[in-house]
Amino acid sequence: MILSTQTDHLFHVFPAEKALAIFAEAGFDAVDYSMFDMTGDSCPLNTVDPEAYGAKLAGAARAVGLSFNQAHAPFPSMRWGNEDYNAKIPPRVERSVRIAGALGAKVIVVHPIVVPGGGEEQKRFNCAYYRTLAGAARDYGIKIALENMWGYDSRRNYIIPNVCSFGADLAEYFDELADPEVYTVCLDLGHCGLVGEEPDAAIRALGGERLGALHVHDNNYRDDSHTLPYDFGMKMNWDAICTALGEIGYKGDFTFEADNFLPRFGADTIADAVGFMAKIGRRLIAKIEAARPARNG
Repeated sequence: MILSTQTDHLFHVFPAEKALAIFAEAGFDAVDYSMFDMTGDSCPLNTVDPEAYGAKLAGAARAVGLSFNQAHAPFPSMRWGNEDYNAKIPPRVERSVRIAGALGAKVIVVHPIVVPGGGEEQKRFNCAYYRTLAGAARDYGIKIALENMWGYDSRRNYIIPNVCSFGADLAEYFDELADPEVYTVCLDLGHCGLVGEEPDAAIRALGGERLGALHVHDNNYRDDSHTLPYDFGMKMNWDAICTALGEIGYKGDFTFEADNFLPRFGADTIADAVGFMAKIGRRLIAKIEAARPARNG
C-alpha cells in the first residue's frame, strides 16, 4: 500500500524541492498536493499553465523517488449565496483538477457543497456540480473524490452533520453519480466521529468498491484536530479502523491529512517529525494488511 501525506505545511515552510526531499528521506512513497491557496486571488496556481507546471513539479518529485498520488482542490468549492466567491472558485476547482492530472495524481478531492435545507435538493445540486468536472477528469485520467464533511452550529457551539457526513450518504451520492471511472469516495477518518459515526462503521457502509482514498488523522471527537494518530489526547480506535479497511479489501492508498502535527517543530527538527509520521503510517498499514481475509491456496 502506498504511503502518502499532504504537502500543505511543508510547501509553506520550504521550497518545493526541499520539501519533497524531506518527504522522500522520511520514507514516504508519494505526496498529496494541497491547492487550498487557490481561493486567494494572488495564488500563482490560478494563472500557471497546468501542463507545464505539473510536468515540472512531477519531475522534481521523480528526482527524489516520489510521485503525486492524490490532490486537494480549493476549499470550499462554493459558498451558498456568495456571488463574488462563486464567480471565481468553481473555475479554479476545475483548474486544480487539470493541475492534479498533469502531476499524475490518481485522485483529487473536491468537497461537496452545503445547500440550505439539505436533503434531496442538496444531493441534486452536488451531483450536477460534480458532473461539470467529468470532462476535465476524463481528459487527465484522474478521479474526482467526494469527501464526508461537517458543519458547525454557532448558536450552541458544536459540530453538526451537513453534507455527505456519513458513510451511507457518501455511498448514496456515489451510486447516484453512477460512473466509477470518474468518481470515487475519500473517507476522512477524523470527520466521522465528529458527527457521531465511528470510522470503522463508515468504512463498512462504503465497502471496498466505493472507497478509493483516505484522509488519515486523529482527534478527540470534539475538535477537527488533523493531527497524527496516537497524538496526546486523541481518541480514535486505530485497531478497529485498520481491521475494517483490511476486511473490506480496501485497494486505495494510505494518505495522511495530519499536518497540524508539524507546526510545533522548527526547521531543525521537522524532518525528524515527518520521519516519525512515516513510521506511524507504516505501522498502521501493517495492521490493515494483517486484517485482510486469508487467501486460499
